[in-house]
Amino acid sequence: MLYHMHELQKSWLSSASTWASIGAEMLSNPALPFGYMGMGPMASSALEVFAHATATYGKPAWGIESVTVGDQEYPVVEATVVNKPFGDLKRFERENLPEDAPRLLIVAPMSGHYATLLRGTVERMLQEYVVYVTDWADARTVPLHEGQFDLDDYMDYVIEFFEHIGPGAHAMAVCQPSVPVFAATAIMNRDGHECAPKTLTMMGGPIDTRCSPTSVNDLAMERPIEWFRHNVIATVPMQYRGAGRQVYPGFMQLAGFMSMNLGNHMMSHYEMFKHLTAGDEASAQATKDFYDEYRSVCDMTAEFYLQTVQEVFQDHSIPNGTFMHRGKRIDLGDITETALLAIEGERDDISGLGQTRAALELTPNLDASKKRYYMAEGAGHYGIFNGSKWRGKIAPVVEEFIAAHG
Repeated sequence: MLYHMHELQKSWLSSASTWASIGAEMLSNPALPFGYMGMGPMASSALEVFAHATATYGKPAWGIESVTVGDQEYPVVEATVVNKPFGDLKRFERENLPEDAPRLLIVAPMSGHYATLLRGTVERMLQEYVVYVTDWADARTVPLHEGQFDLDDYMDYVIEFFEHIGPGAHAMAVCQPSVPVFAATAIMNRDGHECAPKTLTMMGGPIDTRCSPTSVNDLAMERPIEWFRHNVIATVPMQYRGAGRQVYPGFMQLAGFMSMNLGNHMMSHYEMFKHLTAGDEASAQATKDFYDEYRSVCDMTAEFYLQTVQEVFQDHSIPNGTFMHRGKRIDLGDITETALLAIEGERDDISGLGQTRAALELTPNLDASKKRYYMAEGAGHYGIFNGSKWRGKIAPVVEEFIAAHG
């Protein structure tokens, strides 16, 4: 019922968005007098902001056609190298990259947004690396006959992707996947797997959410798991390929994120309105581009979401040493070869300070020379993998660490 109500609301807002867009174009058309008098410019800007805020967004394209290294611009080739029901493995490679260039697997979050949220992360690392990215599927598009997808499956996918890339690769886990990638790394170290990553960089990951708990952590702890099962899980409607699948809808995740910083989002749209009214299209477009990506959301399978809430946020299975894979306990002490880099943002309001750093304390058998911690001053959650701080300060730390342990 929840999903059907959302679809009905989306249909209504889609019509309103279309009419608002038409009205904005009419009021700003230079062939008509409305845009030059009275409230015309303000009304046009207000309608454009409304149209953009209520539009429906699908999966964004990666759109990485070239990358600049120094003063030289190089074309980029994008390819899907592994195709699986719940996620593909993408490869990005620029022209004239040395044959022995390091290979980096970036594991994107399965947390309501598409992997394209990491576009800036990929673009920066493309300068010197062959970059692979996990491109997770929208659960509502996966037919029921493909089965379920939970944390065990997630770890299996990650291991299979490492096997495809081959020995000597490096890994970067952004936010949520820090937990399953950390666990998969322990499994591969335990088994002496030749494709175990040389280094693992974890960025803003909830390894131990008891450290500096945020509002996200508090919400997960306030309710029993059955409350989440009965209140946030919905059934995919008949018009989608995944009809009948139980999911945690992306629109609920987006609503949660928006409500956390509602004041900031309202100010962003007000600033967009002012830029449009003043004719500053470039500044307005920058805000539009951000929200085009931010509002593009996808569904997660119910079993993956519920298991993550319980294991990561309620039972703290990783720091307590009770995290399991296919019925076998994962021992983080098995990590003896893969070097670990933990990166946190000083102002991260999703994964608090200390939550990612905990990974370094949970690996007693890894030599201290293979561990490093970096706290990005002034960076929020998204700032540690996107934006100027990521490009200018954080990425060089990652590159230095990979070079030292490659």
